[in-house]
Amino acid sequence: MSHSAISKGATDALDEWLTTIKALNATADNTITAYRTDLLGYLAFLTQHFGDATGLAPLKQVTVTDIRAWMAHERGRGVSARSLARALSAVKSFYRWLSERDGFDPTVVLAARSPRFQKKLPRPLAQDAARAMIETVELQSANEWVAARDAAVITLLYGCGLRISEALSLTGDDAPLPEVLRITGKGNKTRIVPVIPAARNAVARYLRACPHQIAPETPLFRAIRGGPLRPRAIQKVMESTRMQLGLPATATPHAMRHSFATHLLEAGGDLRAIQELLGHASLSTTQSYTSVDTARLMEVYDKTHPRA
Repeated sequence: MSHSAISKGATDALDEWLTTIKALNATADNTITAYRTDLLGYLAFLTQHFGDATGLAPLKQVTVTDIRAWMAHERGRGVSARSLARALSAVKSFYRWLSERDGFDPTVVLAARSPRFQKKLPRPLAQDAARAMIETVELQSANEWVAARDAAVITLLYGCGLRISEALSLTGDDAPLPEVLRITGKGNKTRIVPVIPAARNAVARYLRACPHQIAPETPLFRAIRGGPLRPRAIQKVMESTRMQLGLPATATPHAMRHSFATHLLEAGGDLRAIQELLGHASLSTTQSYTSVDTARLMEVYDKTHPRA
């Protein structure tokens, strides 16, 4: 169904909500786009479900049956349980805001049960596999500066626990890399990340070989023709590398970040310190990244909090 059939009152409310959460929570653009897509789908379904209903009134009077009908419709068109759970979460957030603005009871929507799905735990690479990944990435390009660039990016992911978006957002102002980097991550949260010598050296080698002029405020990592390097280029070189090494499909750029966290914890690092380094708002997120057994976590806990 066309989104143009949705009432102006509903689309105006959606725009106002998205503007509000972007301003108050510094919500990332990608998240805003996903929320907009999810909510437009929900509003389009209700418009059809209620027979071209106009205004916001029908939204405030949805029943459990209406919500279930929407969820069944989404599953029927092939939406995964994971994606539907995300969409329902967006709908609930919208209703919390709308009910406060317009003064109605959103309980029916907020009480809707999310579909169950198997949570995928990140799978870190073993330490020797992580090292082999960095070494073998360099062999994927006959072009010396491209090989040095790819190795430098992946060394940053593994050696500093950066997200790929964070590594690729570095600029000429950050070169040569200092001993600590100030990184602005998700939700505009800033954190301080130590830069290991291997990462500083890898970036320095790339900069010596790079044929493009890297001025302050321009991207540090460049594509072949000199434009900003895109995440897909790093994903592709890691795909060919993992096939060469016989590593599983889970050996992605993000897996290097998981590996950073796991190997730090295995070396006796403190969970909260690792949380700070990764820029996670929640300790439970860090815990899932590190994917070590409970006994190991308890060992770290006991060392950090010895009993009297």
